[in-house]
Amino acid sequence: MIRTGIIGASFARDAYLPALAHIDGATPVALASGRMESARAASEPHGIEHVYDDWRQMLDEVELDLVCIATPTVMHAPMVEACVARGAHVLCEKPTAMNAAEARAMLEAARAAGRLHMVDHELRFNPNRARIAEMIAQGDLGEIRHINITNIGASWNDPASRPRGDWWSDRAQGGGRLGANGSHQVDMLRWWLGEPASVIGQALTMVPDRIDPKTGEGWTATSDDLSHLTLQMPSGALAQVFMSGVAAANMGNETQIFGSKGTITLSNSDERLYFAKGTGGFEEITVTDPNAGLPGLNKGIWNVSVLEALRELTSAIAEGRPLARGATFVDGLRNQMVLDAVWTSTEERRWIDLDLASAT
Repeated sequence: MIRTGIIGASFARDAYLPALAHIDGATPVALASGRMESARAASEPHGIEHVYDDWRQMLDEVELDLVCIATPTVMHAPMVEACVARGAHVLCEKPTAMNAAEARAMLEAARAAGRLHMVDHELRFNPNRARIAEMIAQGDLGEIRHINITNIGASWNDPASRPRGDWWSDRAQGGGRLGANGSHQVDMLRWWLGEPASVIGQALTMVPDRIDPKTGEGWTATSDDLSHLTLQMPSGALAQVFMSGVAAANMGNETQIFGSKGTITLSNSDERLYFAKGTGGFEEITVTDPNAGLPGLNKGIWNVSVLEALRELTSAIAEGRPLARGATFVDGLRNQMVLDAVWTSTEERRWIDLDLASAT
């Protein structure tokens, strides 16, 4: 049995625990959250015996083989280092860390302890995105010329849409669109195309003046609610990502990939994948996720894809082998280097050259 602990109640309730229920041999035995009320609410439906409001106490008192970490980014590095020091393998949520130095320290700690390490970029396990990776690799699209990805939403548009103390709105805790969504997009682009050569972009706070919806008290948001970046690949191909949480309407996530021989489009709104060969019309090539209909899994590609990510990680633990798929802490470090470079680009208003291959 792989004794599994979770730090963070919200994503545990939505994704980790429903997924673990479908994995033989991986049993959740402990859960910690900042509030005992939240920890108990997430744990009780799954019969978890050890429940805490102090994650360090959980690690001290319960022997664990795997710990899944879903907390504010600022806590990732100390939690990972404490988990691997106690002999646990780790699945850590994105963004990996507050900066590349922390991401490097997490990687080195996991390696020194001989523990498996995965960043939860679960869309690597989504069948449609895996189909895109396959088509690019086998040349179905020819030479990739440019990619456009947009993620437009309204969740941060209203100044009263976020409560005071919201960590996602606090840069000091690692909040913001660049980390929340940009980390996923950068990981996918690296997975599909390889390591980018340079980046330019901005991480901006468009609505800093906020109002607590319950108290009416004013407060100031410091994280980015609108970010954009352009990656240039060694081939010269450009990949553009635009993310906003301050639009009046939700437009969802759209992906367009343009090659010399073909074009792909994918929309998160209906999760339908289309391919046009040459100048021909678009034909649907959607790949259905066989896990989407499993009982107990919450809907949405994020929640469903976590199951295959955890299956790969727990299988690797049980078989004593390296990960065959998924994003490791090496990927997490390289992703973090790109995000850090976007912040530098924001400040200096210029292209930033990257050397991701040297980060091993």
